[in-house]
Amino acid sequence: MNEVYWVVMLVANFLLVILAYKLFGKKGLFIWIPVATIVANIQVVQTIELFGLAATLGNIVYASSFLVTDILSELYGKKEANRAVWIGFFSVIVMTILMYLALLFKPLEGDDFSIVTYESLDTIFSLMPRIVIASLLAYLVSQRHDVWAYHFWKNKFPGVKMIWLRNNLSTMISQLLDSLLFTLVAFYGKYELIMLGEIFITTYLLKWIVAVADTPFIYWAIKIKTLTKNEE
Repeated sequence: MNEVYWVVMLVANFLLVILAYKLFGKKGLFIWIPVATIVANIQVVQTIELFGLAATLGNIVYASSFLVTDILSELYGKKEANRAVWIGFFSVIVMTILMYLALLFKPLEGDDFSIVTYESLDTIFSLMPRIVIASLLAYLVSQRHDVWAYHFWKNKFPGVKMIWLRNNLSTMISQLLDSLLFTLVAFYGKYELIMLGEIFITTYLLKWIVAVADTPFIYWAIKIKTLTKNEE
């Protein structure tokens, strides 16, 4: 059933990106970036079995941020895409600081529910330092590369008909960098090398599938802008 849920999550993420853009225009894309980065950093602590291999959650929602920066690159330019990258970077840092401050508070004695919720939060966010460092490094390197690569390939292959090519060329290489950096920094020493390699391969393959699947949605976003002429 994990595979079915994975496909449902894939479609849901892309539809929500398009909905955010349709409802709020360019601002909706900027809104999605911190949502994606924060949710992905929470989901990634959960390891699951997917298609017979070990994988982590968070791949889809995180990969959707590449769709957003590609839409911004295509429709609004390199400057706006880089702004989105820095918004995501900032949002992860803010989340980490605020959650660590929240965990300094002690739960109300005698309140079993409060104690359980505190322990649950502590379990998730006590894992965050290494995850956050890995995420920030991988995110910044891969997203900056994605924006650069998109415009590089846009100059090589201009025109609406070639969007699919520059979208996939930029995203697939960027996600390779992201998967490699994140897996090594976040999980090296935590898992055996065989498991580490499996997580890396699975993570990248899943992101590769997501990259291919997001192509129709960038065309959809272009159509929305053409029909609504939404400018910010």
